[in-house]
Amino acid sequence: MENEADLAVHVESNVIGLYPDYKFQTMEGFGCALTESSCYLLSKLSREERRKTLSLWFSKEGMNASFVRMHIDSCDYSLEEYQAVKDPIADPELLTFSIDHDRKYVIPVVKEAMALSSHPLQVLLSPWSPPYQWKTPPELSENDAAVYGGMGMKVETDKPIRDFGGRLKPEYYAPYARYLVKYLQAYLKEGIPVSMLSIQNEASAATNWDSCLWTGEQERTFLVDYLYPEMERSGLSGRVQIFIWDHNKERAIEHIDAFMKDERAAKEVDGFALHWYSGDHFEALSLLHQKYPDKILMHSESCGLHIPGKTTAFVLTKEQEALLAGKKMELEAAGEQKTPNQCDFEDALHYAHDILGDLNHGLQRWIDWNLIVDRNGGPRHVPGGFAAPLVYENDGTITQTVSFAFLHTIAEAVQPGAVRLGSSSYGREAEAAAVRNPDGSLSVLILNESAKDIRVNLRFQGQILRDAAIPAGSLSAIRIA
Repeated sequence: MENEADLAVHVESNVIGLYPDYKFQTMEGFGCALTESSCYLLSKLSREERRKTLSLWFSKEGMNASFVRMHIDSCDYSLEEYQAVKDPIADPELLTFSIDHDRKYVIPVVKEAMALSSHPLQVLLSPWSPPYQWKTPPELSENDAAVYGGMGMKVETDKPIRDFGGRLKPEYYAPYARYLVKYLQAYLKEGIPVSMLSIQNEASAATNWDSCLWTGEQERTFLVDYLYPEMERSGLSGRVQIFIWDHNKERAIEHIDAFMKDERAAKEVDGFALHWYSGDHFEALSLLHQKYPDKILMHSESCGLHIPGKTTAFVLTKEQEALLAGKKMELEAAGEQKTPNQCDFEDALHYAHDILGDLNHGLQRWIDWNLIVDRNGGPRHVPGGFAAPLVYENDGTITQTVSFAFLHTIAEAVQPGAVRLGSSSYGREAEAAAVRNPDGSLSVLILNESAKDIRVNLRFQGQILRDAAIPAGSLSAIRIA
């Protein structure tokens, strides 16, 4: 870098400024979800190929992941619907509780990931639905069409099921608290390092797969009066952190504020888990951090909303393709029809944009959704599918997407324990984030989402890196020893 005082002309344009004396949150690391579907795909690989694939995320040379997310009972990325007690009404003492289902694919793969990691992993457990016998009948929330595009959801039953929302009946709050504690105990006994629990995945989404609705007040009552006391009796309070919301940033504040009005509840909660499916809302993170500075902000899920190699989340029938053919021609003529490659590339840009924005607004932990999916975006026990950074091919090989390359760049630049530093950018075409890593190095990430190449000047403590080239649609990492 050149000394600013030695320049004949001071550089004041296209500047990204770094301010190492301004220190903010510690970024604890990155992670991904090992769902039953991902573990099933990994189990189909040879031991050596599975090791190589897991190493992409969990070795020091790979993503050096710190966190793993796992689901309690089935989620959409399960091979079938299941729960640890088949009928809790017939078995109110939960004597038949068993995690044997998870021993087939999930637990063995998680243990392989643990063995590859250079540091202890931390596991987040999240339930998608309580046992369905304890729930009210299906109930669609108002936001579903907006968030999920409707997805053709139609409820055709008035009986409790795992899908389409519904709520946990208050008379079953106590047994459900015991149920969740039994899960924590069973996984810990199995050697799985569970250190986090979110009370409900997507507390305001009634999807056509495993789901359950909670208001902030309901979630608070359940935690304060039932779950936390049960965890205390079992010696798990203080050992397992509790997260609430576990849903989109968009309406997080309303739910979290309703929950946190009770001082006891606020004391028992360790942090807020957040998803990305309804836009940036980075300011919501800053507002939450300002109001609750002692709570952890954790990104707990994100994925591209399309099947790998396709532009939709559903495989279309020939009839549907024919109906859409005319519209596609119109879009192509207008230059608006995206190709699968464009979708994959946009995923990568969106990932980088979201991580840099979250990081600059207080994020401390970042966990992706599935480690791997197949070319149908699954397997899932419900129709449709979504993208992942790694794709399992029909011939048994693994494809690393552009998203994985971007994630790897970020994880290399932002090591576990990195402290975010102050930074500023001259405009929207160059997004930047800076950290000081535990080894003393300073890393700067610069994202150019625009369709044109740009050049920036990096200013740092009286020195300037002049005219650095940042190509169109790229993520660059600059390291200063």
